[in-house]
Amino acid sequence: MTQTLLSLGHGYSAAALAARVLPLGWRVLGTTRKPERAELLRAQGVTPLIVGTDDIAAAVHQATHLLSSAGPSAEGDPFLPLLAPAIEAAPNLSWIGYLSTTGVYGDRGGDWVDEDSETNPESARGQWRLAAEQDWRALGGHIFRLAGIYGPGRGPFSKVRSGQARRIIKPGQVFGRIHADDIAQIVAASMARPNPGQIYNCSDDMPAPPQDVIGYAAQLLGLPLPPEEPFETAEMSPMARSFYAANRRVRNTRIKSELGVRLLYPDYKVGLRDLLKREQAESAQ
Repeated sequence: MTQTLLSLGHGYSAAALAARVLPLGWRVLGTTRKPERAELLRAQGVTPLIVGTDDIAAAVHQATHLLSSAGPSAEGDPFLPLLAPAIEAAPNLSWIGYLSTTGVYGDRGGDWVDEDSETNPESARGQWRLAAEQDWRALGGHIFRLAGIYGPGRGPFSKVRSGQARRIIKPGQVFGRIHADDIAQIVAASMARPNPGQIYNCSDDMPAPPQDVIGYAAQLLGLPLPPEEPFETAEMSPMARSFYAANRRVRNTRIKSELGVRLLYPDYKVGLRDLLKREQAESAQ
């Protein structure tokens, strides 16, 4: 049987997984709410399913693997109310995954957390995520708690070049990060070793202050350091400011010990050097 991945809310991280499995002969079905994205998905080798027009329940029936990247709202998960019966009855489904966020741990004052740590999301978004996690686990889903995602097309270089980059200083603040290619390899490793209901932290080995990342990007580009701005007085959107409300370091031991994952980009310096190398190679073509 052809391995068939149904990707609900097919976005940036799921696209990295698709790029990993398509060359292996997999079939990938990806949902989108925007009909104009259909051609882009086809160009990537993904069969598009338009939410509201295509029969996604029928796609569940065909799938051997199902990954949901769709974010919840106050009303809950956008897919489960309609698809839970089809998922429970799916004849070929051998693996289910849900992309969540390390935000469910809440603020720890910079301390370390692992998958067994108590969850304590302060924000409404984090609470919605935790509720969605519980619903997907009830169906046997594997939960992937992602740190800040970066990768091709999602790096700091364009902002540094344009002069829009900012070094926001909040003493003691650190963030974890995870490269999209590492998300893909972690999820693929779980597919190869299913453990229904398991939770995996997806974060690199070096939580770091955000200003250090911007500074290193500027250094790689040979450009001056963007000026420092104190967090207290910096102009920021409520969304951006909310990310600074939580400060934690995330252990990633389980992906290594249980799934045998060796991170391709164990810290932001390795990741940024690779991103710049890719950019330079593409511009030389």
